[in-house]
Amino acid sequence: MTSQPHIDGLIAPRSVAVIGASDDPTRIGGRPIAAMLRAGYAGRIMPVNPNRAQIQGLPCYPSVDDLPEAPDCALIAVPATLIPETISALGRKGCKAVTLFSAGFAETGAAGEAAQDRLLALARDHGIRVLGPNTLGVYNADLGYYGTFSSSLDTGLPRPGNIGIASQSGAFGAHLGALARDRGLGCSILITTGNEADITVAEAIRWMAESDGTEVICAYMEAVNDPAALLAALDAARAAGKPVFALKSGRSAVGARAAASHTASLTGDAVVADAVLTAHGAVVLRDPETMMDYAYSASKGIFPSSHSLGVITVSGGAGIVISDEAERIGLPMPAMPEAAQARLKGVLSYASPVNPLDCTAQALNDPSLLETFTRAALEDGGYGAVLCFLTYVAGSPAMSELILQAMTPLRHAYPDRIIAFCALGQPEVLRRYDDAGILIFSDPCRAVRALDAMMRQRAHLARAVPAAPLQVPPVMLPASSPDEAAAKALLARAGIASAPERAVTDPEAAVAAAEGFGYPVVLKILSPDILHKSDIGAVKLNLADAAALRAAYAEILQAAATHAPEARISGVLVAKQLTGGVECLMGINRDPSFGPVAVFGLGGIFVELLNDVALRACPFDVDAARGMIGSIRGAAVLNGARGQPPADIEALAQMLSALSIFAAGAGERLASIDLNPVLALPVGQGAYALDAVIELDGAGDGGRHAD
Repeated sequence: MTSQPHIDGLIAPRSVAVIGASDDPTRIGGRPIAAMLRAGYAGRIMPVNPNRAQIQGLPCYPSVDDLPEAPDCALIAVPATLIPETISALGRKGCKAVTLFSAGFAETGAAGEAAQDRLLALARDHGIRVLGPNTLGVYNADLGYYGTFSSSLDTGLPRPGNIGIASQSGAFGAHLGALARDRGLGCSILITTGNEADITVAEAIRWMAESDGTEVICAYMEAVNDPAALLAALDAARAAGKPVFALKSGRSAVGARAAASHTASLTGDAVVADAVLTAHGAVVLRDPETMMDYAYSASKGIFPSSHSLGVITVSGGAGIVISDEAERIGLPMPAMPEAAQARLKGVLSYASPVNPLDCTAQALNDPSLLETFTRAALEDGGYGAVLCFLTYVAGSPAMSELILQAMTPLRHAYPDRIIAFCALGQPEVLRRYDDAGILIFSDPCRAVRALDAMMRQRAHLARAVPAAPLQVPPVMLPASSPDEAAAKALLARAGIASAPERAVTDPEAAVAAAEGFGYPVVLKILSPDILHKSDIGAVKLNLADAAALRAAYAEILQAAATHAPEARISGVLVAKQLTGGVECLMGINRDPSFGPVAVFGLGGIFVELLNDVALRACPFDVDAARGMIGSIRGAAVLNGARGQPPADIEALAQMLSALSIFAAGAGERLASIDLNPVLALPVGQGAYALDAVIELDGAGDGGRHAD
């Protein structure tokens, strides 16, 4: 099923040992056994407890050494002091995977973290993979395997199906599983990773991406402990055509503190996490209800190529509510072709056949109207999804048979389109529609959002996954943060161009440089300690002759002496002043979870007021850079809005990709890069970094002024 060593043994074991097994089905060591017996698990269950000869009707073994065979997996529910010897015994026996329920490790502080590290080292010495510690465990409903002590199983076992859940939190993961079960969704797999000493949510996602039985993946994360593995897992899911719906908590300051204490992990910036996960194919969500809506819809496996909604309704008011929500989220609802409208008018003269298609309450008397209008929407309207607002009409036992007879042929005739009902009624009646492949929602706005997400999935999943990792050469950084001239020289070696310029230390050298470039020129103070030069009057623009340049030179030095008297001054930078084009910004910030993250946006109010930027984890290729540039709301400015010449987007993409590769090769000492502005000249004329600030962490890096 998968190529990951020993993970199959954790999730689909043929035999399982329960260390610390209990005859009491309500205790941690008893719940997994009781659940597996109730579910009819076909594998071998081997309880281990030195004080019992039999547990829950099964032979019990006094120790791991006494087990009749090496189990595929062991569930460990013993006190923390007994775990090292248990791991060693399992290793000697040949067990290669353990689920460690026990708590009291890294989530408790430094001492617990050290104990967890020692435990993991011991497990690795024996070639054992560890899920946990502090985990609620795993279940696999397809096999009846319940390697979990979750009390959610007391109210019912999950329904087998093609949805899988990976969760860092055990209780919240079990809550999601129970939500899916109570909603009637088929969710076979739940993997909770706890402290993630070894196995992470990333590895759980990867297992599901490679699993034949899982087609839809839900993920809950509090922290990203292995970002490279997570992004690779998301890429694998996308390559397999499997949607990933992700909830990332720790978005608020309070939430972030809770996540740290709960799983001993720190969370990264929420905006960065959203952007990075989205770029690798995940659909980032905010609430479990939406996750269940999307997972339910995706479980049908229909992702239409047309991103458009047709609405059939027996209520004009409902049609307006649906139309408002569709417009709010950007889901097109184009009108029906005029010929089709005329034909529908001929069928029902007082109908509104535009879109929404209102066949009125007359559909109660004549259910064939529902079939006629829905067929027209699919055939003539060509909509990717059709939502029928039928409320309690569809839930009526008397009407349901007629509606099914009318709609089932359409479901078969258009297998690549979504047909959904907004309906209320008895669960057993509504289940019949679901069994026929018709989605059922009680809330029309939730239905609109879920259908929109499914229609966006086709393009989302179709985006190419890089065939091979980019080559990232190592970057040799200076001992401390460079000034602007040195920063640009460093970046130039990575292929990032700047305007013609020269660093000088006296006004006559500045004049000579300017005469070599040609006026007008720009003059700037050179100092690694002054980040915002223009704020203190240490930048002069539009210098058109030698006299103006000499005067500006003196003024810049005086401004630096006045406003940043302790700053190190290495000279003055003279640069050719470029004009025309579009001002942009590029930058790098080191995220605590994802490492270097690139940002791109337009200059000026687009960034400061509209926060119109694109972000992506580094490194990435030119195609990805091009996609980032085109994704911002202000992209039309670059494409030549209002008669302006189009900017050199290709040069921008080359520069942005080169910047990302530079950042990835620079290592952890690189804190940030700001290229602001980057001037994108008209097509074919290139893009140039007009300013560059590189901040480094490390010894010898003096304090900086932000005057």
